[in-house]
Amino acid sequence: MIPHHPPAAPLAAPASWGSRAKAFALDSLLLLVPALLLFVVFVAPALGADTDTDEGNLGLFFGLTAFLVCMLVVGVIWALHVVLMMIRKGERNGQTWGKQLAGIRAVRDNGERWGFGSAALREVVLKMLIAVLIPSLALPVIPGLVNFLWPLWDDQNRTLHDMAVSSHVVRA
Repeated sequence: MIPHHPPAAPLAAPASWGSRAKAFALDSLLLLVPALLLFVVFVAPALGADTDTDEGNLGLFFGLTAFLVCMLVVGVIWALHVVLMMIRKGERNGQTWGKQLAGIRAVRDNGERWGFGSAALREVVLKMLIAVLIPSLALPVIPGLVNFLWPLWDDQNRTLHDMAVSSHVVRA
């Protein structure tokens, strides 16, 4: 038996690169608050350590360890934020707060709503891990920049991660 898929919804006008950049900046600013709090509480105290003493070196070691843990915590907070925002029901499905404020939304080409798995695949696995983080280990910044700028020359204003999961970002 062939699985039933709802008919693809007609696509709204593609979101401009500027509105996508605005949404990304707004979502990034939202994450800046927990990142700064974690940094001030756990990392900043170790930065003033006197490295001429064993106690200072130990403080610096713990400060660097705290920095790495804080980065991991911020990454988890970010991943949960974008996925949980993308899977909201109703007219907000496909929108993070940044996309909502920018008046855009991500839609699936098959017309289905975003679920946890599809949103996690798009936002975390493809957008951040495969398009940005892993390639950036070899070529810092360039892969993420290419993915971010791709809509400027794509006729449907899509990024590489949009193409990989068959989605579009459109005006809401």
